[in-house]
Amino acid sequence: MTKKNLEIGVLVFPGLTHLDVSGPCEVLARLPNARVHLLWKDTKTFLSDVGLPVTPSLAFDECPDLDILCVGGGPGMTSILNDEEVISFVASKGESARYVTSVCAGALILGAAGLLTGYKSACHWLMLDLLEHFGAVPTPERVVIDRNRISGGGVTAGIDFAIAVAAEVCGDNIAKSIQLFLEYQPKPPFDLTIETAPPELLDPIRSEARPWLERRRQAVEQAANTLREKAAA
Repeated sequence: MTKKNLEIGVLVFPGLTHLDVSGPCEVLARLPNARVHLLWKDTKTFLSDVGLPVTPSLAFDECPDLDILCVGGGPGMTSILNDEEVISFVASKGESARYVTSVCAGALILGAAGLLTGYKSACHWLMLDLLEHFGAVPTPERVVIDRNRISGGGVTAGIDFAIAVAAEVCGDNIAKSIQLFLEYQPKPPFDLTIETAPPELLDPIRSEARPWLERRRQAVEQAANTLREKAAA
C-alpha cells in the first residue's frame, strides 16, 4: 500500500528572512513521504530581505490540504499582516492543518489569522510582546509546544523548532536521525544570549530597531482590530 504523502506548506513572501524557512525546510523535507510546498500568491521569483532569490512552488489556489502549516517572518511581513488574501489563506489552511507552526515573527501572521488566540507562542525577542494583541500568550522560550501549535523563537531557532516538529510528527528516532545527518551540534563562537548580553550590546540593537518596530506595531494593532471586528460580526 502506498503511504500517504505528508503535505507541508511553508508560506513565503517578498522580504522574508530566508533562514526562517530554509532552516525548517532542511529538516522537514527529510521526513518520510514529505512534500514541502513553498506557498505564495503566484510562483514568480522574488527576493528575501538580504537579496536571496526565492521561487514559490505553488500558488495559493494550488495548495493541497496540509498536515503542517509553517510561517516564518522577515521585514516583508509588516505589509502582509493586513493583506486580506494572505491572512484568509493562512486562516483557512491553519484551521484544517494537523499542526500550525511558526518561526520568529511568523507567529504574528498566525495571530492575525486568528490561529493563536489562547495559545502559548514563541516569537523573536524584539516582538514577543506584540503577540498579546492577538490573544496569544507570549512565551520567551526557543521552542514552544502548545497542543498542535508549535513555534520557534528568532531566526536560527527554526532548526531546533523543526527537529521538535519532526519528533512530534514522526517520533524521536526519526528526528534524532535527521539531527545527526545534518550534524546539528551548534557551538557559537560567543557564549551570549538575550538574557546574558550586556546593555552596551543590546541597547544599540533596540535603538536601531525602534523605527521599523513602531511600523510593525501599528500594523499589528490594525490587524488585531480587524480580527476583533470579524469575531464580532
